[in-house]
Amino acid sequence: MPPDAGRAAEQVARQSYGKLIAFLAARSRDVPAAEDALSEALASALRVWPERGVPDKPEAWLLVAARRNLMQAARHRTVAANAQTTITVAFEEAEERMNEAGKAVFPDERLKLLFACTHPAIDSSVHTALMLQTVLGIEAKTIARAFVVSPEAMSQRLVRAKVKIRDAGIPFAIPPRSALPERLAAVLSAIYAAYGLGWDGLDGEEERHSLAGEAIWLGRALLAVLPDEPEAIGLLSLMLHCEARRSARRDRNGRYVPLDEQDTAAWNVIMIAEADALLRKAGAFDRFGPFQCHAAIQSVHATRRVSGMTDWPALTTLYAALVKIKHTLGARVAEAAVIGRALSATAGLERLNRLDPRDAAAYQPYWAVRAFLLARAGDDAAAVDAYITAIGLSDSPAVRDFLADRLKEVRQATPR
Repeated sequence: MPPDAGRAAEQVARQSYGKLIAFLAARSRDVPAAEDALSEALASALRVWPERGVPDKPEAWLLVAARRNLMQAARHRTVAANAQTTITVAFEEAEERMNEAGKAVFPDERLKLLFACTHPAIDSSVHTALMLQTVLGIEAKTIARAFVVSPEAMSQRLVRAKVKIRDAGIPFAIPPRSALPERLAAVLSAIYAAYGLGWDGLDGEEERHSLAGEAIWLGRALLAVLPDEPEAIGLLSLMLHCEARRSARRDRNGRYVPLDEQDTAAWNVIMIAEADALLRKAGAFDRFGPFQCHAAIQSVHATRRVSGMTDWPALTTLYAALVKIKHTLGARVAEAAVIGRALSATAGLERLNRLDPRDAAAYQPYWAVRAFLLARAGDDAAAVDAYITAIGLSDSPAVRDFLADRLKEVRQATPR
């Protein structure tokens, strides 16, 4: 197979998977069938393209092939005649629109699919995982690793959820405004989780960067539909603030650089300005929520570009507010880290000691923060143990190397 054909198929699959699945599933009301149809279309592309050449519009080629596969599968099942007719008409109309005037374009239905994945009829514990796979095409084993469960268990949960969408007739639609508050929270969390996977993936940067970009696209698309939702505005502000620092997260040698040590000259000034403008817009609605609070925290960090210093007291205030709004383990660990910088290492450690050890035992940021604060407090022996634990819990080689350097510094400073 010519390498160009294989790369083209992989690129289309990576970039257009969610868009294609959403389009197919929104019309067939069957996510598993849409996935099977697209999988067969991709397999066909790998067979046909090397012989005939990569089509000018590969995304459209895959959509047409997947549509035919879906229709063929429907014919082999016992499907009510009226339902079959509805599916046929919907796809024929869609194909006509797509091919009109030679344009291979079709509606992007990912937001509708996103709301379907986070419907109240589906177990809330699988909302984010379902969105990650169906809307963004992330493999179950990758999702399982992020959620610390076995790939088999995650696959079973995802299959059950997709069947639920089909059998319960869950609509592919933006819900009415009266139902938005509860539904929107799940959608925002799912988008942010997708961005988090892209943000955390320092290794395999191109693929992860694509995932982060897709999450930002979803944030922008959601905001275009719901321009007066302050938390949707806050989420986009938060993601843009983080994305603005992407190029500063590594030094010239590719080593991880923590936020407070990054070269602010490498930050994207235009992106920061947009993020701050969005944050101000969200504040005008006087409905403060967790994503706006997170964005405000990142905005404080961004001001170091101008002031040359981090306003730790301001961060302490914002993290206290965040913990009240959303009492998560991550927020409490981050608050302890900030207190350790704003007040004293002892004060930060005291906050960490309030956490349930069972909750913190496998949480890598807890051990990294604990190690840092113990070293600042002069308890080098305990810091060494904490750094070793943090290194063992880290998935990123770059972060492990960074922590290993910190561990080496502590060991060198310890009297023999």
